[in-house]
Amino acid sequence: QVHLVESGGGLVQAGGSLRLSCTGSGSISSIATMRWYRQAPGKQRELVAAITRDGQTNYADSLKGRFTISRDNAKNTVYLQMNSLNSEDTAVYYCNLVWIGVVYWGQGTQVTVSA
Repeated sequence: QVHLVESGGGLVQAGGSLRLSCTGSGSISSIATMRWYRQAPGKQRELVAAITRDGQTNYADSLKGRFTISRDNAKNTVYLQMNSLNSEDTAVYYCNLVWIGVVYWGQGTQVTVSA
């Protein structure tokens, strides 16, 4: 069983920045590939970024250059640094990992970007 807890969301003005954190229980969170997803109102959940245990990263094409995913394996934590935010980034952000075929999700953290 893995519990993922996101934090760091909130209300930010357009052009601002936020850093999200996701901390997982247990050592699995330090070795599994971790992902950030987001879901905007009325839209499907979409992959934002992923990072392997060794730090290899992958991003949604539309977010490259503005968002940065990183991790601290010693703290079982993955981060998402979001810069130059705009209204289209308003969504609930979820972290995710898959382990032995089981998908784990956090509860999500709301990010709202005001114009």
